[in-house]
Amino acid sequence: MNRHFFLRTACAAVLAATASPWAMADGYPAKPVRVIVPFAPGGTTDIIARVVADQVQPAFGQLMIVENKAGAGGMIGASEIAKATPDGYTVGIATVSTTASVPAINPKVPYDPLNDFTSIINIAATPNVLAVHPSFPAKEFKAFLASVKANPTKYSYASSGTGGIGHMQMELFKSLTGAQITHIPYKGAGPALNDAVAGQVPVIFDNLPSALPFIKDGRLVALAVAANERVAALPDVPTFKELGLAPVNRMAYYGIHGPKGLPKDVVAKISAAVKKTLEKPEVRKRIEETGSVIVANTPEQFAAQTKAEFEVYKQVVQQQKLSLD
Repeated sequence: MNRHFFLRTACAAVLAATASPWAMADGYPAKPVRVIVPFAPGGTTDIIARVVADQVQPAFGQLMIVENKAGAGGMIGASEIAKATPDGYTVGIATVSTTASVPAINPKVPYDPLNDFTSIINIAATPNVLAVHPSFPAKEFKAFLASVKANPTKYSYASSGTGGIGHMQMELFKSLTGAQITHIPYKGAGPALNDAVAGQVPVIFDNLPSALPFIKDGRLVALAVAANERVAALPDVPTFKELGLAPVNRMAYYGIHGPKGLPKDVVAKISAAVKKTLEKPEVRKRIEETGSVIVANTPEQFAAQTKAEFEVYKQVVQQQKLSLD
């Protein structure tokens, strides 16, 4: 009997020693989970991450602790997510910039956006808006397009930086319309927006939540929104689809992903907990107040969405012959 007992014990020890420590996720989560936000505090990415993290504990069973790792257009934080141990205790926020537009233009990104992450859930999506300073000669889209096409290279537009979503969406717009507008990159959306509002740069393609207050105050004029349908806050502003430019209707996403190799049950637990959290009226309200819409899709759908965005912007880079130089 003792002999059988020792044999069973030895076999169990061998199995435990050879099993990956993060492959046994029955007790997950057993401690708080770190959520890396690859941008500075205060922006839409940070707000959405914190709204979910602050409310997820009842559904998840543990705290989610947000940690900002800003820099290099989101690459620093995204790289840390990719290099994390795939045990589910370090995940992060995925954005169009970190997983599509920046990797599409920057060959030195220290991660593969399609193969170095495990998609979990897309929390929400936010429209971007094409806007001009009130001094611009056109106040609606068709007149704007006629103005820029009649005056090649006369006008410029501001963006948060080379490879950012504002830059890449404007380049997509240019590739479809043949318009020529000079890119003025800034070190962040804030400085770009400030100069657009001040009239230093006449055109901007910006995240709707940050631009909306200035549009409402009359300090910017909205021409078109990149959204599936008209935005309630701007009922008179058409979508790009309405204007015959449906490919530009690409909303910025804010999802959760982790390093490659996350166990499926860990992915399922995080996804289910976040989806349940997003059903709370107070959570929905706070996210929708940023100008975003709740998505809450499946891991497979989010992975497909990430791939589609990367492919679109990779094509834009090739067509427009874009580079970091």
